[in-house]
Amino acid sequence: NKWRIVFPHNGRQWQDWKQASMFYSGNRIQTTKYTWFTFLPQNLFEQFHRLGNLYFFFLAVLNWFPQVEVFHREITMLPLIVVLLASMIKDAMEDYRKYQFDKMINFSKTRVYDK
Repeated sequence: NKWRIVFPHNGRQWQDWKQASMFYSGNRIQTTKYTWFTFLPQNLFEQFHRLGNLYFFFLAVLNWFPQVEVFHREITMLPLIVVLLASMIKDAMEDYRKYQFDKMINFSKTRVYDK
C-alpha cells in the first residue's frame, strides 16, 4: 500500500519533497475504475466473472453448433447482449459520477498546516 504524502512547498522541506515526488505522481484523488482505453476490456472481464453471464455465454456459443442448435443463433445472444449493455451503461455512469466528484475535490481549495 502506498501512502499519500503532502509536503508544503517551502524552503525548509525542499529535499524531502524532492525525494517523495519521485515516488508519487501528485496529490490528486482518483477513485475511478476505468479509463477511456480500459473500459471495454476491463468491464467485460468483470462481467464474465458473474456466473449468470457465463451461463448465457455458454448457451450462445453452444447454439452456434448445428448439432445442438435449439433456437436461432441471434435470439440466444440477445439476453446476454442486453444484460451486458445494461451493466456497461450503469458502470459507465457510476464511473463518470466518480470522475466528476474527483475533479471537484481535486480543484477545491485546501488548507495546509505548517508549523
